Amino acid sequence: MTEVTQADLALLAFARQAQERAYAPYSGFRVGAAVYAGGEIYQGCNVENASYGATSCAERLAAGAAVLAGNTELQAIAVVGDSTSPTVPCGMCRQFLAEFNPEMRVIMGGRCDEVAVAGLDELLPDAFVRGYLDQDDGAE
Repeated sequence: MTEVTQADLALLAFARQAQERAYAPYSGFRVGAAVYAGGEIYQGCNVENASYGATSCAERLAAGAAVLAGNTELQAIAVVGDSTSPTVPCGMCRQFLAEFNPEMRVIMGGRCDEVAVAGLDELLPDAFVRGYLDQDDGAE
């Protein structure tokens, strides 16, 4: 894990703010996220659905807000959840985020004071990224 910076804590504060808006009537597990991209901060929160598969994760909604604003080079994301230890992004979110920067900084917090920081490549080694689709396999 990586050392926590003041910028990490600031981004985490935006994630905590977003967490307050989470819609989690089924699990009760509120998650907030904040993405730093293009010098701006974009927030997202989890939005649950009675059909659990239709639930949207905070990380993907925050990243989507950045993309909507025209920022596709995500530099960092902060995630905070209702867990007693730092909340990590789920596997689907890790893969989703790798599309925009497989090495982005991931700041994770929970209900505790503990903060964890890692590179996305540490959390999702060998991610399936664009390069795999661009390979010429020689077949014709």
